[in-house]
Amino acid sequence: MTTDTPARLLQLLSLLQTPREWPGGELADRLGVSRRTVRRDIDRLRELGYPVQATMGSDGGYRLVAGKAMPPLVLDDEEAVAIAVGLRAGAGHALEGVDEASVRALAKLEQVLPARLRHRVSTLQAATTPLTSGDGASIAPETLTVMASTVAGRERLRFAYRAKDGTESRRVTEPYRLVSTGRRWYLVAYDLDREDWRTFRVDRVRDPFATGARFTPRELPTGSAAEYLRRSIQRRPDAREYAYDVTFEAPAEFVAARLPAWLGTPVADPEIPGTPGENGGSGCRLRGSTSDPVEWVAMRFAMLGCEFSIRGPAELAEYARELGGRLQRAGTALEGPS
Repeated sequence: MTTDTPARLLQLLSLLQTPREWPGGELADRLGVSRRTVRRDIDRLRELGYPVQATMGSDGGYRLVAGKAMPPLVLDDEEAVAIAVGLRAGAGHALEGVDEASVRALAKLEQVLPARLRHRVSTLQAATTPLTSGDGASIAPETLTVMASTVAGRERLRFAYRAKDGTESRRVTEPYRLVSTGRRWYLVAYDLDREDWRTFRVDRVRDPFATGARFTPRELPTGSAAEYLRRSIQRRPDAREYAYDVTFEAPAEFVAARLPAWLGTPVADPEIPGTPGENGGSGCRLRGSTSDPVEWVAMRFAMLGCEFSIRGPAELAEYARELGGRLQRAGTALEGPS
C-alpha cells in the first residue's frame, strides 16, 4: 500500500498517462488503497490541471484526455531514454523539423535524468549510427543543450570560436536564438566585446559555458532570427547571391512543408498544373535568393517528389540537367549487355 500521498499521486498519474481507460477498482488494487482514496486523488490531479475524464456505470473508469495546456508528463526509465536518444540523434545534425524547441526539450530532459540513465543514453547513441543526417558537420548534443538553456534562461554565454580562416577567439555573448538551416546550426547572439550582433556556426564552437549572468534581451535588427541569419550569410565577402525562379507541379502547401522556410514562400499559381493524385490542384511558384551552392539548392528541389521547372538562373538549370543525366544513366546502367 502506498501511504505517501505525493508518491501515490505520481504513480496514479503514470498509470493514467497510458492510452487506456482505468476502472476505479483496478486503480485501487494497483495503488493498494480504497476506491474512495482513488476518487480523492483524481480530484487532486484535476486541481493541478490534469484533465481526467470519468465515465459512470459499472464499467466506468478514468482516463487522461487532451486539455487546454500541456501538463507535466511522468516517464518511466525506458521512455525517458528513448526520447533522449531520439532528440540527441536529431540535434547532432541540422535536420529538417529539429529546431530550437527540440533542443530545449532535450536540455530539460537531460537536466533531470539520473546519472544511470544519462549513461544509458550516451552508450546507446555511441553504439548506433542514424540512417539519415544533415549534410553539415555533426555537433555534440551537449553543445546545443547548453546554448538552448542560456537562450531560454536569458543567460550570458561564453565560448571559444574558430573562424573560417582558422583564427581562434573567446566570445562572451547574449544568446538570442538557435537557428537550423537544414544543413547547419547557427547561434544568433549579441557579441558584448564587439558591441554588435553576430551569427556563429555551432560546429565551430568549443567549450560553451553558461556564466549565470542574466540579461534583458536587446531588439534584433530584423523581424526574426532566421531573417537576420539569411541576411548575415548573404553579406559574407565570399558569398555570391543569386536569384532563382522555380515552378512546381504541386500545391504551395505541399512545397512549403518540405523546404526550409528561409528559401522563401511558394505562391499558388493557377496557370501551373498540379500533379494528379494527392498533390493535385494548381501548382505554385517560388522566387527567392540565396548564396548557397547551386548543387545543394538543386538537390533540395529534386528531393521534393514532384515535377518542377527552373526558370532561372542559368547555372542552376544547367546543374539540374547534369544531375538528371547522371541519375538517368545510373538507372539505365543495367539495360546494356551483361
